[in-house]
Amino acid sequence: QVHLVESGGGLVHTGDSLRLSCAASGRTFSSYTMGWFRQAPGKERELVTAINYNGRSTYYTPSVKGRFSISRDNAKNTVSLQMNSLKPEDTAVYYCAADSSFTRFHYGAGTIDYWGQGTQVTVSS
Repeated sequence: QVHLVESGGGLVHTGDSLRLSCAASGRTFSSYTMGWFRQAPGKERELVTAINYNGRSTYYTPSVKGRFSISRDNAKNTVSLQMNSLKPEDTAVYYCAADSSFTRFHYGAGTIDYWGQGTQVTVSS
């Protein structure tokens, strides 16, 4: 069992930066792939980025590549998402996610084992 708690959301302006953090409970954190999904009003929850258990493999959806960076600290059971050059289209609820399979992150939100409660990110123009 993994319990996830996000923090760091807020209201920013176009071009600003924001850092999201996700704290995980459980002794097996280091064995899980971690990731961030987001869901805008009226849209499906979409994968933003994922990082494998040891941090050596990452994935970014094309719209955030070069602007967002995911990292993890297995000693502290945390995963972070650094978001730079934010755009209004990045506005969404961001969810931290954990799964035993890196591949399943690409299958969609319905296949993921564990979720955080979500944190709102709003980017004003």
